[in-house]
Amino acid sequence: MGIAGEAREAVEALRREVSALHAELTRYGLVVWTAGNVAARVPGHDLMVIKPSGVPYDELTPDAMVVCDLHGRVVEGERVPSSDAAAAAYVFRTLPDVGGVVHTHSTYATAWAARGEPVPCVLTMMADEFGGGIPVGPFALIGDDSIGRGVVDTLRDSRSPAVLMRQHGVFTVGPDARAAVKAAVMCEDVARTVHIARQLGEPTPLEPKHVDSLYDRYQNVYGQH
Repeated sequence: MGIAGEAREAVEALRREVSALHAELTRYGLVVWTAGNVAARVPGHDLMVIKPSGVPYDELTPDAMVVCDLHGRVVEGERVPSSDAAAAAYVFRTLPDVGGVVHTHSTYATAWAARGEPVPCVLTMMADEFGGGIPVGPFALIGDDSIGRGVVDTLRDSRSPAVLMRQHGVFTVGPDARAAVKAAVMCEDVARTVHIARQLGEPTPLEPKHVDSLYDRYQNVYGQH
């Protein structure tokens, strides 16, 4: 099917944004080689923009991005979409408030995923961004929407925008793609810090009332409005 009118304008804007956001994944050391991807929902349309499969990061341009429907089928683009397209599509069609999905294999967060262990909420920054600990999702194979189902099922019961998919890596969501990238950056940072803290001793979890207070402040007061 063709893309025209308002959808065309939105798609072209997201091609540029999603292409640029992939540079943030390399900037923060969240990916290696061609692994990882950013996907963004096209607002008001059953479409998404996602990274092509197996393309090096320094070759990613707006024109290289692939447009898919919300079942992961290619609508526009000359390349095969990311192998996570079906997973991202499932998240988008199941969670209407999600506008961005990011996947990485960042080192420290993926180490927690390899152990199948959630990252406990022992830092104020975790309470701010994640509203508690970072949960672990089920093991699922790549290729269909199984990973997407695991992401959705896990995050439905959590305030966290990040999930550690068991023995796989990190998936993050957000109201837009930039927010999902931020969550991926923050996930790796706190996973690293908590790992280091545990080498010194067992860190003390924050009290739930403090987690709630910090989360509310960060989500509703912090920053420029």
